[in-house]
Amino acid sequence: MKVGLVLERFDPSRGGREQWTFLFAQRLAARGHEVHVAAREFSAEARRLPLVLHAVACARSAEAFAEAAAGVVEPLGLDIVHDMGSGWHCDVFQPHGGSQAALTERKLTLDAWWIRGLKRGVQRWLPRQRSFRRLAERQYADRGQILLALSESVADDFVRLHGVSRERIRVVYNGVDTDRFSPERCAPCREATRRALGVGPWERLALIVAHNFRLKGVPALLAAMGPLAAEVLPVRLLVLGGKRLALWRRRTARLGLTQTVRFLGPINDPLPYYAAADLYVHPTIYDACSLVVLEAAACGLPIITTRSNGAAELFHDGVDARLLDDPANVGELAASIRALLDEPTRQRMGAAARQTVAEHSFERNVERIIDVYQEVLRRRAR
Repeated sequence: MKVGLVLERFDPSRGGREQWTFLFAQRLAARGHEVHVAAREFSAEARRLPLVLHAVACARSAEAFAEAAAGVVEPLGLDIVHDMGSGWHCDVFQPHGGSQAALTERKLTLDAWWIRGLKRGVQRWLPRQRSFRRLAERQYADRGQILLALSESVADDFVRLHGVSRERIRVVYNGVDTDRFSPERCAPCREATRRALGVGPWERLALIVAHNFRLKGVPALLAAMGPLAAEVLPVRLLVLGGKRLALWRRRTARLGLTQTVRFLGPINDPLPYYAAADLYVHPTIYDACSLVVLEAAACGLPIITTRSNGAAELFHDGVDARLLDDPANVGELAASIRALLDEPTRQRMGAAARQTVAEHSFERNVERIIDVYQEVLRRRAR
């Protein structure tokens, strides 16, 4: 097949969408498919892959990119056009961030109740939000394309917020490279990474990897670390990714957590840090299906996340994860971390998490999506 992938930035360092698409493109090419990628930006690593790259030149707005991308892919005579959430001209539409409308809705929960109503009224008229709505109308309009939802909750958002019929939706959870992310790959670098981080053998290390700290629940996580530090429990927190780290370090200092919490900034390879960690915490406000949670689970780490994360649908509370109902419930979050300081509990849940994620390998993910491609081609033939 000649497959076209559309996204704004083809660079695995930019986030989960980009990382997944980068790996997916390589897997398609390895299976003998001719893979074209239309994007605004390409990383140096991307340019070394056996892919056909098409630069999309346009203004910075989302609508401008969508229009320009359509102009690039339409003349190529592709069998399948697979959009990752940026454009509208496609056979398969897979918004990796979930529904933009749902994300906007969830972001309001970060504000005080009296601000939310005001923001809802103002957002209706903001040029950026109006642009998002216009683009979404074209993306979700029924032109025969199939919508891929990364979870059942995202599928529900498509129906509730965009009026999509359920018959047009296929739910395909993210997959993870279970060979690369595994306890066996982690074991050789665990002790060296912990020493480099200054983590003692008696200490338990909690980890979060995030770009948008507020959305992924870092403020609640810092608040939860306060009572644990006050109890002098042997637990520390490592935060990877993010921006404006000086502001977050000052906030940590005001909370008296300088010795407990460390911000390391963006990293190229999370594997050594999964290896160093004892538990993974992701109290997100909204996630379609968090890839980092699946990677951590594949490494054998017990998981704490919220039911606002589509990946939570793969886990069972108390068996292979601790699932929180309310991302803002600091007491429940602290209690979950405290519970995983118990060695037998942590080992049992980590092994169960690995077993759960082993059923959602990246190869299986690729096969499910190729099945959807074949469905598109069969429809077209009819």
